[in-house]
Amino acid sequence: MQLRRSALALPLSIVLAAALAVPGALAASPNETAAPTSAATATRPTKLDLADATDFVAQTNFVQCVGASMQMMLNIMDSGADRSARTQLRLQNLARDLSGPTRAGFQRQGASVRGWSGGLNQLGAGPYRLVGTETLDQALRLAAKAIGTTGKPVGLLVWSGRHAWVMSGFHATGDPRVTDDYEVTRAIVMDPLYPYGSSKWGPSPKPRQALAPSVLAKQFVPRRRGTWAGAPIGSPTTATLSAFSGKYVLVLPYAPTRIARDRHIAA
Repeated sequence: MQLRRSALALPLSIVLAAALAVPGALAASPNETAAPTSAATATRPTKLDLADATDFVAQTNFVQCVGASMQMMLNIMDSGADRSARTQLRLQNLARDLSGPTRAGFQRQGASVRGWSGGLNQLGAGPYRLVGTETLDQALRLAAKAIGTTGKPVGLLVWSGRHAWVMSGFHATGDPRVTDDYEVTRAIVMDPLYPYGSSKWGPSPKPRQALAPSVLAKQFVPRRRGTWAGAPIGSPTTATLSAFSGKYVLVLPYAPTRIARDRHIAA
């Protein structure tokens, strides 16, 4: 089951047409259907994937996982699929510029999760914000609820904070769009490093592969603990990012009318 995407990204389409030169639009799938609204369907097993085969983009080098993940997320939200290396570099540079200061003598090559969410917001794709949860189950439930209620993908900070994936959909025991009585049984993900994977963390899943939580848990793990968070100790940036030490970190879309009811969203 898929949600229609054409009505979700009108501001984004305007921004990207001028700034990112997105190619022509894709037709909506004839299999797309509206979300169920009856209570009778709320607890039925649900499968939802916002992405299609043209949305995946591989990172052009071993640094640009954030730029590639942003590119995939924009492809999912907009009606055109942009797979160009030029756009990926532009997105990477934007995220890096928004990543905050670094410690003295350190030159940042990649981009931080802060720049990831900030870049999406600056491009008009949001609102997105950073979320940290104590457990994988909490993270997957929040991600599924956000995907279902906003029609936007979620970013996953994997490899203890060293790599970026996109979660485009899920399998669940109920429909998060109409009930809170559900468990996520699969996460549909895209790893921009596919097919290379990691000798430490394991192979890359295939684009849009549905992973059981036990499999996802091998790579989507809590962010590493420590005093260093990408900025001088004691700065506002450190205070913000250190709140995510030891947490499962999401780049989460939200609807402003719902955010106050979610106690897992960090201030």
